[in-house]
Amino acid sequence: MPSVPISPDAGPQVVLDLIYRLKVRDVMSTPVITASAGETMRTIQYRMRDNGITGVPVVDGHGRLAGLVSIQDVIEALDKGRIGAKAEELMTKTVIVLEDDMPLAFATSYFNRYKYGRFPVLDREGSLVGMVSASDIIRALLVAMNDEVQRLEERLSERLAAEAESRPPDGKTRLSFPVVRFDFENAGKASAEIKKALKERGIDPATVRRAAVASYELELNEVIHSEGGTLSCSIGEGRIEIVAEDRGPGIPDLDAAMREGYSTANEWIRSLGFGAGMGLPNARRVSDEFSLDSGPGRGTRVLAAIKYQ
Repeated sequence: MPSVPISPDAGPQVVLDLIYRLKVRDVMSTPVITASAGETMRTIQYRMRDNGITGVPVVDGHGRLAGLVSIQDVIEALDKGRIGAKAEELMTKTVIVLEDDMPLAFATSYFNRYKYGRFPVLDREGSLVGMVSASDIIRALLVAMNDEVQRLEERLSERLAAEAESRPPDGKTRLSFPVVRFDFENAGKASAEIKKALKERGIDPATVRRAAVASYELELNEVIHSEGGTLSCSIGEGRIEIVAEDRGPGIPDLDAAMREGYSTANEWIRSLGFGAGMGLPNARRVSDEFSLDSGPGRGTRVLAAIKYQ
């Protein structure tokens, strides 16, 4: 039975990054070849043959998914002499579906769990918008991996050039990254680069974890609450300094902002799983030195410093 030789829990890191970054909509096939409930199994059989497919979703008059006819359903109809029956009589009515905004990791796990040949894809309104097969996923990953290799090669060249300039005579490594408001898709990339740089410096894992927590929390805090800013890091002389600076709106009550659970995030942000009010407290908890300077209309500057041997 069809499967995808990729697991969301194991595999090369570049592949894992792709299956969590890509959405189902990025790989699904469109437009969808469909059938209506009143069409015969014979008609659907010919449609499968003419289009080289092994499954046809059945939709109602509003484009909503009503069921699915697979090649196995057609074979069984032929065996039982019911190939002239209507699709609504023999179609599979309980259909497992994917949503178009799901990470591709969900799709790979569905194929490996259920062993189906294809899955219908619905949008947020419940309308059928695509179909995904195992070959769709593999084809899209091959294209994305090729693009990723080219991008990594370009970044490596840029990084080597930047590293040549990032270590002045004092031996410090300095990194700086832009942070964009509400850019949840890229949130965490700056902190991941900082973590990578710390590992390359040979800093002990416990310290790296502390710095990773501080940088991630400060980065995400900027994504959620600011108008955009920067996250920078200086590494050297036994000290890691992580600085988050943003443009407005500022924090009106600094004491409240440092209380665990206090948050000004709106319902939309909370519905995405963010804005729990632990960002600044977590950053302070893992830091050896912590300072917060902010005010209405003048932005925010947060310093989290961590010492290492």
